[in-house]
Amino acid sequence: MKNIFFICICALFAFTGCTDDDDELLANGDTNINLLPNPQPNGVINEKLFEVINLDYPGLEKVKEYYEANEYYYAAHELLKYYRNRSDVSNPNINLINPSITAFDQNIADQALEHRFYVRNFKEKEENGKEVYYLFDKDKKIDWTYIPAEITDQEFKSQTHRHQWMLPQAKAYRVNQNEKYIQSWIEVYSDWLNTFPCPEGTVSKDAVQWYGLQPAERVLDQIDIMPHFIQSTNFTPQWLSTFLVAFANEVECIRNNYYTDGSNIYVTQVQAITTAGILMPEFKNAEAWLNEGAQKITEQITAQFLEDGVQNELDPSYHIGVVAGFYNIYKIAQLNNKLSLFPSTYIEQLRKAARFVMDIIYPDYTIDNFNDTRSASYTKNVLLRNLRQYSEMFPDDAEMKWISTEGKQGTTPAGLTQIYDASGYYMLRSGWGKSSTMMILKNNNNPDNKWHCQPDNGTFGIYRNGRNFFPDAGVYSYGGTSASNEDRKTFLATKNHNTMTALSATIANGYMKGEFLKHETKGNTQILVTQNQIKAGLTHRRAVFFVDKEFFVLVDEGYGDGNKDKINLNFHLCSSEANETVYDDLSASYQYGAHTTFANNNILVRTFAETNQDFGKSNVASDVSNKLGEKNASRKGYQYTIRKPGNGAARFITVIYPFEAVSTLNNLTIDAQFTDNTPEDAGTFHTNGAAVEVTINGKTVSYTHLTLPTILRV
Repeated sequence: MKNIFFICICALFAFTGCTDDDDELLANGDTNINLLPNPQPNGVINEKLFEVINLDYPGLEKVKEYYEANEYYYAAHELLKYYRNRSDVSNPNINLINPSITAFDQNIADQALEHRFYVRNFKEKEENGKEVYYLFDKDKKIDWTYIPAEITDQEFKSQTHRHQWMLPQAKAYRVNQNEKYIQSWIEVYSDWLNTFPCPEGTVSKDAVQWYGLQPAERVLDQIDIMPHFIQSTNFTPQWLSTFLVAFANEVECIRNNYYTDGSNIYVTQVQAITTAGILMPEFKNAEAWLNEGAQKITEQITAQFLEDGVQNELDPSYHIGVVAGFYNIYKIAQLNNKLSLFPSTYIEQLRKAARFVMDIIYPDYTIDNFNDTRSASYTKNVLLRNLRQYSEMFPDDAEMKWISTEGKQGTTPAGLTQIYDASGYYMLRSGWGKSSTMMILKNNNNPDNKWHCQPDNGTFGIYRNGRNFFPDAGVYSYGGTSASNEDRKTFLATKNHNTMTALSATIANGYMKGEFLKHETKGNTQILVTQNQIKAGLTHRRAVFFVDKEFFVLVDEGYGDGNKDKINLNFHLCSSEANETVYDDLSASYQYGAHTTFANNNILVRTFAETNQDFGKSNVASDVSNKLGEKNASRKGYQYTIRKPGNGAARFITVIYPFEAVSTLNNLTIDAQFTDNTPEDAGTFHTNGAAVEVTINGKTVSYTHLTLPTILRV
């Protein structure tokens, strides 16, 4: 869709922005007069406009003529006319001919009129099914320093300065043609610009308004905002000069303050620079923006991803965002004939990254909270929108077509196991339909201690028939104060994940180096083995057996010479007041577990250990956060503890078994034991694997693991 700054010929006169004098001339029928507004002094125009705009750009001849005649107001007036009629730049992000707005965005736009500003992930309350945002007024002025007393997360301050309510206001104006939206935008943005003048050179991290993502997101939004408002009579030459100078300052601020860590923030910064270079070519530095951006984008489309295609911060949500950034740049370049600046392999380099998104979402189009992912932001509609973009990028991928159309087109994916060993994500599934069973095992390789990667290697999620039985805790807070830092520590703590700990401690920086040992499909069983060092002298090896596409057996070994710590195995199941998870206390025989109590579609977890020195168990309750600052669900779980033999291993077997109605639970019998040691050498660790025996309702079957000779009998 063309990003045209005019509506159409039939509506042109309604949106030309004529002054009262212009209307008089038109009423007298003199259509041959070259209409000009009443003259204004040069001082009403920001002179820097003529320093940032390329007056030799095609179409700006009259702008240059008036400028050289020292008529700044008329020069800005001609520039405004140019932008209102510009038709040679295409922006796929906007639709000016058939504009629309969601109820969510309309609510944002309307509340912003009252200075209740939408700050992503934060709201004061809900009323009548609508979010109510925080009021930023103080003494009848906007208080840009305002932080609600109950919010301790640093993200609120950062997100405030991304101005996330302004684009919804622009959409509301285009749909409703009500001048109150642009009047609000001009008032608020002017106040912000006056409060926070653009700094020169390097920006301190403390100057959060001009740091990191803030100017980058503003630039991307402002490019889309301008064409929505440009036809308004309130979009004057004076305001145009203010807006465009501010825009140039924002872009240059980004260029002076690139992130050097190769993170998602850097990609967004480069995306903003490149987009500005393509869609705002009238600026003097536009060519420099475009060339610099294209060069950096070309570098990053390789640097951002590990060998398996996963974004280097190892967080699924930031992965999706980075892929979207690369896609948007490509689409804009394609529509504006700039693809020659990018390598011919540009899109193909995103294929693995796109497949990862396809593989890590559950069959009902939900995503888990792994690392700092906030699943509430990734609804089914959001995920489908991204999947459709991937399908557009790779029309030859029939499996991507299938998942992007909810099975209406394409071919059902054939693979039941997906291995992303460079990053440390592993998926085992029974199928791809909504009723399927799927496990995601997370064992990230994070030697550089990426901030968005939580210290929880070995954890997992299990989905079955529309239910996530082991939801990840989530992130809750990005920290910033002592209180919010503690909140963050609580949610990312290793013990609050489905994995092994030593003395309930969190895995320290430097030890998140997940290793992939083996995958094998043998008969009716998928076998996956990974390991990760917990601390010096102690390693957690986890073998997963997915049997009959139905149930899981976990074999966990905490091994290392000399270490005699108490070793914990932690599990956290979904729960609610209506359907509470129930504990199964069989500690007299050194067993423990829990089961869910839904009307149907349930799961039972039962843990056994080879040794029982200092055996202990404790019931734990914890929260799930699907959105920053919100606790959205509860979990009930347990911690099973034994002391590790000094020169051996703390060894556990856990059976995770599905069942339907709770009334059938009495008919389910489960037992398990290690068979590769005698009672005298219990706790001995075998480098090449383990042998266990699991009995379910009296049924016994044997499996042989060849490379890591682990034997499972079920």
